[in-house]
Amino acid sequence: MTKPPRPPRVLVLRALGLGDLLAGVPALRGIRRAFPGHHVVLALPPGLTEPALASGAIDTVLPAEAPGRGVPSLTHWPGPPPDVAVDLHGNGPESRDALHPGRLLAHALPDGPPWPTRPNERDRWCAFLRAYGIPADPRDLRLPPSGGTPSPAPGAVVVHPGAASGARRWPVERYAAVVRCLRAAGHHVVLTGGPGEDALVRSVAERGGHPASGMLTGGLPFGELSALVAHASLVLSGDTGLAHLAVAHGTRSVTLFGPVSPRLWGPPPGTRHLALWKPGPPGDPHGRTPDTPLLRITAREVTAAALTLLGHDARPRPAPEAAAAHAH
Repeated sequence: MTKPPRPPRVLVLRALGLGDLLAGVPALRGIRRAFPGHHVVLALPPGLTEPALASGAIDTVLPAEAPGRGVPSLTHWPGPPPDVAVDLHGNGPESRDALHPGRLLAHALPDGPPWPTRPNERDRWCAFLRAYGIPADPRDLRLPPSGGTPSPAPGAVVVHPGAASGARRWPVERYAAVVRCLRAAGHHVVLTGGPGEDALVRSVAERGGHPASGMLTGGLPFGELSALVAHASLVLSGDTGLAHLAVAHGTRSVTLFGPVSPRLWGPPPGTRHLALWKPGPPGDPHGRTPDTPLLRITAREVTAAALTLLGHDARPRPAPEAAAAHAH
């Protein structure tokens, strides 16, 4: 029996972390609609396969790891070159040019769009596609409900103190102060952490008088994490992938920004998401120590923002003396 011809293939490069992937979902959906008869392959770290497929915008994943924050090699692409390659990763020629695709959509090409310097990440890539005549809507970012996976803590306030770098990590004692106030206001609080963040989560719990039963450590599988966020009453975190997941599910969120302005990576305008940020010169988002503007955000401000979104009076109950001492 003769095998049916293989459909044309589109290779999309969008490697990095969960937040990068979710910020790129509107562009990925634009590509999906623009090439309905193609097999869309997304190159990104293998740990992001599940959320990538959950977007409904791709068919398969090409595992692509990168050293540090660099661009991954795509030399392991199987078979003949892709019919179309789309670079949603950056503005340089690394990796993609070695594939010799039939058509390349990328910045840094003679006929490609110029690299914009200060837009929101969702807007950047949708505008990039529109320059090639491909409609893409930056508001098309919602993920579908979590399906049959139950939430491990439905209705909880999810507090996520971790971040990929120290520059985006708000101090433990301030998270603990906020946890105390939220629990005093009658909210069920759950602390979460990614792989390698168990000690951080336990430290917040101990300082905040939070029971061990309210900790989800070890890094939840994506299905459980997605269900947790989808059915949470609020998500409080730094500028991390979990904040983008809250936006993708339409869950109310308070996000703390430091080295990078929320204008670049923050949530879309609306009443469900509050981005807290103290203006200042841009910092290093991959630095090891907390960014100076991030440290100017106080525990009282964060508590007030969280309680406002949760439907309380904007004036939070005073933090315990020990917690309040660390809030400034």
